[in-house]
Amino acid sequence: MAKFKDHMINREISWLHFNERVLQEAKDESTPLIERLKFLGIFSNNRDEFFRVRVATLTRMLNVEDLDYNIKISPNDVLNNIYSIVSDQEKEFTETYAEIVRKLAARNIFIISEDALTEDQGKFVTEYFHNNVRPLLFPIMLENLTDPTSLEERSIYLAIHLRSALDSEREDFAIIKVPTPQLSRFLILPRTNGKIFIMLLEDVIRYCLHYIFSIFGYDSFGAYTIKITRDAELDIDNDVQKSFLEIMSESIKQREWGSPVRFVYDSSIPKKFLKKVKNKLHISEDDNQRGGGRYHNFKDFMNFPKVGSSDLFYPPSPPLLHRDLPINRSIFAVIRQKDVMLHYPYQSFQYIIDLLREASIDPDVKSIKMTFYRAASRSSVMNALINAARNGKSVTVFLELQARFDEEANIHWAELLQKNGVKILPTIPGLKIHSKLILIRRKENQENVYYANISTGNFNESTARVYADDSLLTSNQDIATDVSKVFQLFESRYLIPKFKALVVSPFSMRDFFIQKINREIRNIKAGKEAWIIIKLNSLVDKKITRKLYEASRAGVKIKIIARGICILIPGIKNLSENIEAFSIVDKFLEHTRVYIFCNDRDHEYFTSSADWMQRNFDHRIEIACPIYDKQIQEELWTMIQIQLRDNTKARIISRDNTNLYRKTQSNDNTRSQFEIYKYFMQLCVEEQKD
Repeated sequence: MAKFKDHMINREISWLHFNERVLQEAKDESTPLIERLKFLGIFSNNRDEFFRVRVATLTRMLNVEDLDYNIKISPNDVLNNIYSIVSDQEKEFTETYAEIVRKLAARNIFIISEDALTEDQGKFVTEYFHNNVRPLLFPIMLENLTDPTSLEERSIYLAIHLRSALDSEREDFAIIKVPTPQLSRFLILPRTNGKIFIMLLEDVIRYCLHYIFSIFGYDSFGAYTIKITRDAELDIDNDVQKSFLEIMSESIKQREWGSPVRFVYDSSIPKKFLKKVKNKLHISEDDNQRGGGRYHNFKDFMNFPKVGSSDLFYPPSPPLLHRDLPINRSIFAVIRQKDVMLHYPYQSFQYIIDLLREASIDPDVKSIKMTFYRAASRSSVMNALINAARNGKSVTVFLELQARFDEEANIHWAELLQKNGVKILPTIPGLKIHSKLILIRRKENQENVYYANISTGNFNESTARVYADDSLLTSNQDIATDVSKVFQLFESRYLIPKFKALVVSPFSMRDFFIQKINREIRNIKAGKEAWIIIKLNSLVDKKITRKLYEASRAGVKIKIIARGICILIPGIKNLSENIEAFSIVDKFLEHTRVYIFCNDRDHEYFTSSADWMQRNFDHRIEIACPIYDKQIQEELWTMIQIQLRDNTKARIISRDNTNLYRKTQSNDNTRSQFEIYKYFMQLCVEEQKD
């Protein structure tokens, strides 16, 4: 029999197939038009981060000899495969954008360039340029550019060819940064005869270049978009004389001069000019280069203006009230009686802010402890903690300073919290804290009583509107005491406590789930009912993948809902024929991790902050939490069953990863996210009737 590794998809290729599913949403004609544009933005942003992290890592691996890759193909082969797939996806992307622009025009929404402006529109654009854009423009003459790292990654620049009609031999070259995010990428022009006109910021600059360069005698301009993507990996300084805040602040600056991993440009740029630009930016032939269309950095299209009629957008789905949390009732009083689970974005994140507000002024609350991985830029949660500290509560926060691409924001919050009397716990060397925890200690009848919140997603009110996550509120003292032990671990940094209810990585999580899978194998061999349902973002860990193959061969039925990477290949005869895997990509970002085991019909439920990846099992502090409450188990079961029926937005994961839409035996179309919203809406209605 072939080795197990012969039946695993390369993780990078699997990720590209996930991003293809995002592109499918942009291509899907049933997706509202402006939402399709936003999916193009998500696709573009995803791909940028993929190059900054994964492609950069593979590129560095090329320079290391004698690596044991434990895969069939070398990093160089993987890179070549990546570039081929990315090239094909880029063609689809370009065609999709052109199609959406045409369809928007049919709805009287026009994305226009500087060449299409009327006289009145030109006056409006010129005035906007002088009042808003020009003060932010600082051209660099290409000949004067001595430091190629001065060009910021994730920003777009106009490479400008300057010429004079009076002197055909005179020419020069300049670079101008397009000033986003200081200004919106999109300028909405005055309506004309009911028509909406939108212009991109770089085209505003193109239209007005003569106001910058005509004083130097230039009157003819060619402006071409360029963009550079750099290696985003941080080298962490180990200087013990510095605080970790100082170390991270200095390390983040490395990204400004990281090695280029991708260079994209407007393919209409003259070859001579392009060569000049690449020489100045130290772009070598070994770097990934791509000529494309006029516009790059489509991540900004995630914030495309809300214009036009309502059918251009998803129907509104405002967060619902929770049936167990009536307005104007103490949250402590509710969860003292029973566990409550919030399901974002179907239900409101506001309950977490309300809980912290209540804790901050409750005279019986003595302390609040909390972990953060990614906080909102304008965080009411942070403000609630600051308010609690001002109210005399002991407030302790672990804020992960190594959360990739959120390091600067977290450093800002750490400094602000410290300034307001909040204790910031130091980072544990070699480990990231990815668990999402709140612990509140309350004095009741002269005893300490703990209340806990354990979430699959970040305490971030912005992402909670679009990320599908589960968040348990509990006063179960076995669980809450274990949460207290996790914070003791953060504070002691070295002493590993024993946990009664929670499963905590990097100490035991992989082994714990392997034991659960082994039990299903024993049960099926004993003639008992045995199955496993797994919902996560990514399945990458090879040890647990092999164990799932073993369970499938024994006859255990396994269903996997994996939004992103899945190295496991379902449907292989005599290996994984009892495994079905699919991915759901839709309006909301599926982010919940739920693990359900048959356990001879005594079903066990776990939610977790952890995917099944090596980094989650071995290099992060993660939590898996058992769900004991029968009502919550029923909610999770119903949600999972709805998703298992999805035949609208679910794509099959298979050996060839063609992302075929999943069909079910049902003749009814099931779009799980919309059905789940209806389910929770009905629960609210039933509660009001009671």
